[in-house]
Amino acid sequence: MKEVQFREAICEAMSEEMRKDESIYLIGEEVAEYNGAYKASKGMLAEFGAKRVIDAPIAELGFAGISVGAAMNGNRPIVEFMTFNFSMVAIDQILSNAAKMYQMSGGQWNIPIVFRGPTASAGQLGATHSQAFESWYANCPGLKVIVPSNPYDAKGLLKSAIRDNDPVIFMESEQMYGDKMEIPEEEYYIPIGKADIKKEGKDVTLVSFGKILKLAMQAAADLEKEGISVEVIDLRTVRPLDYDTVLNSVKKTNRLVVLEEAWPFGSVASEITYMVQQKAFDYLDAPIKRITTPDAPAPYSAALFSEWFPKLEKVKEEIKNVLYVKS
Repeated sequence: MKEVQFREAICEAMSEEMRKDESIYLIGEEVAEYNGAYKASKGMLAEFGAKRVIDAPIAELGFAGISVGAAMNGNRPIVEFMTFNFSMVAIDQILSNAAKMYQMSGGQWNIPIVFRGPTASAGQLGATHSQAFESWYANCPGLKVIVPSNPYDAKGLLKSAIRDNDPVIFMESEQMYGDKMEIPEEEYYIPIGKADIKKEGKDVTLVSFGKILKLAMQAAADLEKEGISVEVIDLRTVRPLDYDTVLNSVKKTNRLVVLEEAWPFGSVASEITYMVQQKAFDYLDAPIKRITTPDAPAPYSAALFSEWFPKLEKVKEEIKNVLYVKS
């Protein structure tokens, strides 16, 4: 085992796969000479050269489109967005071309491409740089959407994403790049579409993903001291979503809370809620609760942002609400 940062896990995943397959390349703003905006591609230019680690101009629509075309012609591009907020500039290439080309070509063209970069909020960056688009991309057939919560998952899932023959949206977090964790020195892969039970419990199921999973784990640890046993599920993959793991947990605990950093309307929590009431309604002993950000853009003010972002106490309160326990 060795201890690595999240950014190092990302770099290792890309480098290991690029050593095996010369058709893989990395393109994005500042990924080469600057070693990546978040140093997630440190050393890759020196190892692979400027033909495979490519600094692109500030033109997301352009380098995303070029890479979709390259994927149609036998390459396996990794496209880095400095933030997924900037992917909005390239969203037509992602949704209209990458996601649909396999079907529209009658199966003649796979699009083995990974679009990766940070998602959601990262401190005082303002409303336009603090948006979570997981549910947006997961809404589009043809795309796979991965949101890891730790370095171990990030490396194993990114390696699987690079090997996948379909377009994958791989969403990270600026606030997680410095997170450290021990991971195996030997090579490993994590299958796409399989959730992970981070903590087993018997009283209530708490589902989350991405960096806000830390809040879920802290809430579960705090409530354990009060005699409340919380089962925490990390989705890891938003699409395809591992419904079976969630449903089996709900059938055991009979209660469900979903926590995510996103707006409430059309959220991942909304999809999970529908599927649970459709397939496990008779097992529920309380209404499902979801915890999201308010239905408003993220504020810039630190004080206002603190009120906007889901709080630990709110998570614990909602868990107690589904258990009919007074705080």
